[in-house]
Amino acid sequence: MRNKEKLLDISHLKTSFRIGDDYYAAVDDVSLALNKNEVLGIVGESGSGKSALAFSIMGLHTRAKIEGNIQFKGQDITDISPGVLNKLRGNDMAMIFQDPLTALNPLMEIGDQIAETLILHRPEMTQRQRKDRVIELLNLVGIPRPEHVFQQFPHELSGGMRQRVMISIAIANKPELLIADEPTTALDVTIQAQILDLIRELKEDMHAGIILITHDLGVVAEMADRVAVMYAGQVVEIADAYTLFEKPLHPYTRSLLNSVPTEGQDKLHVIQGIVPSLKNLPREGCRFAARIPWVDQSVHEDRPELHEVSPGHFVRCTCYKHFYFPDESKEGQSHGIS
Repeated sequence: MRNKEKLLDISHLKTSFRIGDDYYAAVDDVSLALNKNEVLGIVGESGSGKSALAFSIMGLHTRAKIEGNIQFKGQDITDISPGVLNKLRGNDMAMIFQDPLTALNPLMEIGDQIAETLILHRPEMTQRQRKDRVIELLNLVGIPRPEHVFQQFPHELSGGMRQRVMISIAIANKPELLIADEPTTALDVTIQAQILDLIRELKEDMHAGIILITHDLGVVAEMADRVAVMYAGQVVEIADAYTLFEKPLHPYTRSLLNSVPTEGQDKLHVIQGIVPSLKNLPREGCRFAARIPWVDQSVHEDRPELHEVSPGHFVRCTCYKHFYFPDESKEGQSHGIS
């Protein structure tokens, strides 16, 4: 990558929510970095902590306990006043939310909703300049008849159009950090491709750092420079996209990839069990162990850590060295590195 300037540096982040009398970590000791002009894909099943991580970065949790450090352009944003954070959000850093219909105000015209962020962060703009900028943004995200859409309400637009509106709000002030949380969920394949092309163009035009959160491995393969795989609140593997898809190591990563249909495949691999609930997460040992019961318990670490197995490629827990799928021979198919 040409530009290695670090934009975001997350260190030992822990985001906990109160259930009853105790706090339970949904994001548990996560450390990640994002460079400018880079797409970092974050993948994992629902409940793995992806969105909780995104909301932590944006400071959008209202009742969570946040521990650790989030450095944005060298400034710790976990320890700044709400006023300063509000100046950053929507201007220097922005987020495309998963469900535009709930994120948009149903009682406001589209044009006014996009203009809001300009009023907040560009108070020097005249009303005419704001309207021109909103029309420009609607054109930029490929919305036809922008002058007409300007006066419409969210319920009058299709899902793809609403998602484009969300993107136009997010990029209105040309943020340096853009978080896209499942930006193509519930969109048909054609619209999904257009949205991904749009995000790719934004990266090239604004040289922004983009965090792309998704459970769709195809989207990650197409878009990401690096990929972090999350399971049960932890990063279990991180590598550049090529390495992750060519040589996945963690049992969870391999299970996810093995669950994707490929040409000539007779049957899909089904990952046993489900991601445990926040309250029932195992806090000691390998958190994925219960879902691969055929692998001997002795190969798991008591306190699994991320190990750098090759430059930039990290894997949690030593169980990856001994993992195999039930229908493989234990010796011949092990994918690990000794």
